[in-house]
Amino acid sequence: MLLNLVTNAIRFTPDGGRVTLSCRQEDGHAVLRVEDSGAGIAAADLPHVFDRFYRADAARARDATGARSPAGGAGLGLSIARWAAETHGGTITATSAPGRGSVFTVRLPLGT
Repeated sequence: MLLNLVTNAIRFTPDGGRVTLSCRQEDGHAVLRVEDSGAGIAAADLPHVFDRFYRADAARARDATGARSPAGGAGLGLSIARWAAETHGGTITATSAPGRGSVFTVRLPLGT
């Protein structure tokens, strides 16, 4: 799950951009956050990014240089990430703004 989120953040962030990972404990949960300063996700696409086989608009299918990404994927990575989070009793959410980057947040319950 984390590998997918970091790979996506790197793929959609241009050279000189920023990818930030953080982890904190909050209300009995580990909160993992992957934030990038990349292309962002259009508002119309955001509600669907965790759907199986969903791929956002063609602009996001480009790599950091602007070329069509050869590793564009099948639209399964974020769906699998959601499944992994939910299987462990957690959640995953995304916020984004085109041209301003994206933030993916995973909340997983801490063991007792």
